[in-house]
Amino acid sequence: MLDMLLFFTLGLLVHFVFFASIFDIYFTSPLVHGMTPRFTPLPPPARRLVLFVADGLRAEALYELDENGNSRAPFIRNIIMHEGSWGISHTRVPTESRPGHVALIAGFYEDVSAVARGWKENPVEFDSLFNESKYTWSWGSPDILTMFSKGASGDYVYAHSYDAKKEDFGADDVTKLDTWVFDNVKDFFDAAKSNQSLFSKINEEKIVFFLHLLGIDTNGHAHRPASRQYKDNIKKVDDGVKEIVSMFKHFYRNDGKTTFIFTSDHGMTDWGSHGAGHPSETLTPLVTWGAGIKYPQRVSAQQFDDTFLKEWRLENWKRQDVNQADIAPLMASLIGVPFPLNSVGILPVDYLNNTDLFKAESMFTNAVQILEQFKVKMTQKKEVTLPFLFIPFKLLSDSEQLNILRKARSYIKQRKFDEAISLCKELIHLALKGLSYYHTYDRFFLGISVVLGFVGWTSYTSLLIIKSHSNLARGVIKEVKKPSHLLSYSFVAAGLFIAFFLLIQACPWTYYVYCLLPLPIWYVVLKEFQVIEDLAASLLTFPLSHFVGYLLVFTLGIEVLVLSFFYRYMLTAGLTAFASWPFLTQLWTRAKITSLSWTFFSLLLAVFPLMPVVGRKPDLSLVMGAGLLVLLLSLFVVIPLIKRKDGFVKEELFVHLLQMLSIVLSMYVVYSTHSSLLRKGGLPAMNQVVSWATLASSLVLPLLSSTILFQRLFSILLSLMSTYLLLSTGYEALFPLVLSCLMFVWIHMEQETLQQSGVSCKIKLTSIQFSYNTDITQFRQLCLDDIRRAFFLVFFLVTAFFGTGNVASINSFDLASVYCFLTVFSPFMMAALMMWKILIPFVLVICTFEVVQLTTQLSSKSLFLIVLVISDIMALHFFFLVKDYGSWLDIGTSISHYVIVMSITIFLVFLNGLAQLLMTKKLKLWGKPKSHLI
Repeated sequence: MLDMLLFFTLGLLVHFVFFASIFDIYFTSPLVHGMTPRFTPLPPPARRLVLFVADGLRAEALYELDENGNSRAPFIRNIIMHEGSWGISHTRVPTESRPGHVALIAGFYEDVSAVARGWKENPVEFDSLFNESKYTWSWGSPDILTMFSKGASGDYVYAHSYDAKKEDFGADDVTKLDTWVFDNVKDFFDAAKSNQSLFSKINEEKIVFFLHLLGIDTNGHAHRPASRQYKDNIKKVDDGVKEIVSMFKHFYRNDGKTTFIFTSDHGMTDWGSHGAGHPSETLTPLVTWGAGIKYPQRVSAQQFDDTFLKEWRLENWKRQDVNQADIAPLMASLIGVPFPLNSVGILPVDYLNNTDLFKAESMFTNAVQILEQFKVKMTQKKEVTLPFLFIPFKLLSDSEQLNILRKARSYIKQRKFDEAISLCKELIHLALKGLSYYHTYDRFFLGISVVLGFVGWTSYTSLLIIKSHSNLARGVIKEVKKPSHLLSYSFVAAGLFIAFFLLIQACPWTYYVYCLLPLPIWYVVLKEFQVIEDLAASLLTFPLSHFVGYLLVFTLGIEVLVLSFFYRYMLTAGLTAFASWPFLTQLWTRAKITSLSWTFFSLLLAVFPLMPVVGRKPDLSLVMGAGLLVLLLSLFVVIPLIKRKDGFVKEELFVHLLQMLSIVLSMYVVYSTHSSLLRKGGLPAMNQVVSWATLASSLVLPLLSSTILFQRLFSILLSLMSTYLLLSTGYEALFPLVLSCLMFVWIHMEQETLQQSGVSCKIKLTSIQFSYNTDITQFRQLCLDDIRRAFFLVFFLVTAFFGTGNVASINSFDLASVYCFLTVFSPFMMAALMMWKILIPFVLVICTFEVVQLTTQLSSKSLFLIVLVISDIMALHFFFLVKDYGSWLDIGTSISHYVIVMSITIFLVFLNGLAQLLMTKKLKLWGKPKSHLI
């Protein structure tokens, strides 16, 4: 017992290391420090800059014409045609507010690890346009403004934000968020007229005004971008921008020294979400006008891969697309402040209305600023790498850097500005490649270490299964030899050598963990040489055709699981194959009704992965239907309880009726909440109280029910379904119900399978009670069919994850799912609720597997070890499939797949404990129970 406890503790530790490794290898911060600020040495065209960011506004919604041929943003449309320049700003995944604003204002794409730490803090020290300005005043959401006010190194970035509670998706009119910003800006300038100190500050040069407009994003989440509310909000923002621009011109007496930039941090899908890489999320508007900005350019034809120009009727006005990070150097150049030190944006010179000399000098400054980052990154890596092991970035050697810079400076002196700009762009691209090269310098080395650890751990787990839980390697009994001291000394020497090698290179402490961890793992593997030898001897007696056949089936099963992460319909294929299982194994002849039930529910569950996960409209009728079906099934349990005469049943009946009442309340709350939100009535307080109370009680009520197998399982289903209904908006409400039906049938199927193999006699399922004190002598050794049982568990767990949504994609979840609990924006609370929604089917599967283990007389430890091997093989697959190239969507998805599989392995330990608690613990409502017979 102690050995197994030690094994699971070590296993958990090892998997936490493997889990964390992905963040060290792929999610390390790209930032470097120690650069010198660089700015264009020529007078800037503007004294001040006004930045409007319409949160959640996608390009198409702003630029397109309505059904009557009119623009819903006439002021912005007029700017495009008569005053300024326009285009599309291409954002990167994750398309969330924090990374979007960091790209806009700081000029770099923030790593995901910093994003995950929160929207309300500034966990990564970075430079920004605001930090380089003389003064910055900002108005808007507290989630965004605090990022940059906390990041400023002095008292010159002023943030004016409303209360976070105003960010309510269920509010009557969320355009008030934008109205608040516009009104406060106007009040601010009115106050400046009578405040000499403030008046003096806002008349300085190199100042920035930032207006963060959250209403469009909030309306998009609450009502979707096709709604009247979203479109009306765009019109209100357009009117507000018009008023602010007029106020600025009046206040500064039309001095022509103000630049205006209107853009968005990210777009939004048709179903009201963002976070992934759909074009509706990554294409945002960019409209600029005022001091230093080029006037509209009429053109006869433009070449783009899309058809937007014709759809928007803007084909005659030159469109200039940029990457989102390019906007930061553009703003810095316009007001003459240093480019943000960590910016990787490339100055879009075609937006500038200035001399060719100014454009060339600005681009030269941009190139030197990015080259500085490359030099610092290279120096840092060179200092911690042994000279004979250091491999420099060959495309940008020191001599090549000097050559390009001298040539560019010579072109500027010769007034060959186009050539200078082109050469500077080439230098920027090389420097960015070099930055990426040094940022990923240790990736291969760390990857090899993690893979060695993975393979070693999987090998050791497999050997432990064979040694302790099977008869496979017991054909030949030999005297166990103690491992040679030479083996121990060799591994100790290897460990000291690796530690010394890492020490002289001043590597982080995590490198020691990744590089040294494989040594003890492989040591314990090689210590089991006797088991390996016995296993080889046993396999030689096994028919080759059978061995190859089993290996192919196992490999095919693993590949189907891996492919299901990319193509959800693979789950449908797997469930369809499961449906034919009884007919392939002759179970059909033993248990016809059970076999037909298995086939029916397998095929019914196979429908869900084919259903759309995004873009669907809420359908409360399906949620109500799911609730009614659960109530109908409950009657089959209630009626037998009513017929029983013993006094003990009163408590069970009371608990069961309480759970049925909870289902009814959940149905009412869902209907009432959505009706109230449609009427603009917000989230009723009583509905919110009932929702949270239901969630809190869902893990307690099952503990009051009988520990008889099916009664306890059904009680768990009722409690979890009441919460799941509150978190549902459509067909997914039926998913845990169908899954549970299949799980109930699975228990019967496994018992029939065990009988057919002659392992044990049939146990009456209705007589089984759960208990912590299971007789260990009842456990049997593993057989080949147990690998199938473990595979079924993993497959059902993956189905629970991906059955109704793509967990790897942020935007496949509808925020409307949590509206019964809260409507005020709270990213982590909303994420926690959505995660619990995903885990509910997971818990149902785990609880069922507890029953399968008990009825098949298997130790949970032995089956868990098989599951561990399967999930680790999958994780190793995804570790090799992780990408650091291609689209950001591909990169993010590949990493999230690895994280999900590793999470399954880690959470399986905790959820297995939760399942045992739910299945075995019994609480009493009153008194001592009377004894009764089953």
